[in-house]
Amino acid sequence: MSRSWFTSFVSITFVSSLVLAASRTDPPSGAIVVPDDYSTVQAAIDSLDDSSDAVIFINPGTYKEQVYIERNGPLTIYGYTEDTADYQNNEVTITYGLDATAAGSNDASGTLRVHSDNVAIYNIDIVNSFGSGSQAIAVSQYGSQVGFYGCGMYGYQDTLLANVGTQVYLKGYIEGATDFIFGQLASAYFGGNTIAVRGKGWITASGRQSDDGGSYVFNKNTIVLADNADSNTAGNFYLGRPWREYAKVIFMNTDIQADINPALWSIWNSGDERTGHVTFADYGTSGVSGIKRPSFAKELSSQSYSISTCVGSDYADWVDSEYFV
Repeated sequence: MSRSWFTSFVSITFVSSLVLAASRTDPPSGAIVVPDDYSTVQAAIDSLDDSSDAVIFINPGTYKEQVYIERNGPLTIYGYTEDTADYQNNEVTITYGLDATAAGSNDASGTLRVHSDNVAIYNIDIVNSFGSGSQAIAVSQYGSQVGFYGCGMYGYQDTLLANVGTQVYLKGYIEGATDFIFGQLASAYFGGNTIAVRGKGWITASGRQSDDGGSYVFNKNTIVLADNADSNTAGNFYLGRPWREYAKVIFMNTDIQADINPALWSIWNSGDERTGHVTFADYGTSGVSGIKRPSFAKELSSQSYSISTCVGSDYADWVDSEYFV
């Protein structure tokens, strides 16, 4: 291979990578801009009529507020970023520090609460800063056809309440310790995310209560220890435990870069196992030696789940294909 050929190849590859790293630093035409038009994200949402398509663009900054979305029309919210493909370059943060005990429910504690269908959110970090000791939700999701793209979600216990509807989480970051991806009725697909564990516990807690169509499907995600992880986290966390008897969680092509318990899956509690009807399965798991799955979990022989089987065959109508993995 000639040196000139190699130099040309490197140049083409470099240029191609630059093309793929798109920025979003200016609001789309017709967008409501925060804080130019409204000083808070909630004020911008409250200004919308109930039914028309709407776009909100948020400039760099930290917005200390709870945000609640409930309307009939489609809504897209963009966070300012110089690289839409990398959550690490997000420059917009929405943060609040309320726990479920004080709020009155898990949902009410959420920093961002989505109770609408047809919502797309891009490149925003959402934080519940309460810390350990109680359920404290960063994102509470009750809508159908909802997508989070390149977003960061930060909490400790119960970070993401993926509770109702069809939803996708693509190329983002989710951090927590205890049951930090949980919910009951949702069909949620997670693709290409970094999942960061802050403490000993469980990544998922599926509360599926019957043999319905709901499931959590994870594909091509990376599991790491969070930078601020508790000292006893390594070896003391699991992919999930069953919040209810029909829990259904599938991990495929997962790159585990942290020291996970070799059982991978856990009962709910001793004497209250809740494993009689669970579907706990993984396929193509890498980074773990000496896996010892319990009898209620299984290793799949093929990649038998997909975004289509999770959120429906019409997913291409509402999921942003640029974030597929």
